[in-house]
Amino acid sequence: MITKANYLSDLKFNLDTWKRELQFHFSEMDTFEEKLEEIAGREFGKNATVPLENFQNRIMIEKDAISKLKHRIRNKMANINQADYNENIDGRLQNEQHTLKDDMRTYIKMHYDLKEEMMDYFREWL
Repeated sequence: MITKANYLSDLKFNLDTWKRELQFHFSEMDTFEEKLEEIAGREFGKNATVPLENFQNRIMIEKDAISKLKHRIRNKMANINQADYNENIDGRLQNEQHTLKDDMRTYIKMHYDLKEEMMDYFREWL
């Protein structure tokens, strides 16, 4: 039982960490949207507006992805909270965790790629 409690505690820590990171990224996307609106208000022309619209769309997609990942984290946390401590560790929760871990890894890579592109864009137009 102690092994299972430690194991579940580790899974819970990962989920809490990912949840905080996603909340930060969501907030960061709000900040980027404000900067895009600032650029849009300056009316630079098509050279600025075409990438701007692309970034706005990508931010909406990213916010949707964040919401879905946060929902999955909540579901995983509920599974952990309902775990039977007398049950043998069968890897069920760990297997469920691996797909989320892979999805988080992919999301984070995509987030930082987008962030880097946007920072280059801001450097050019702000």
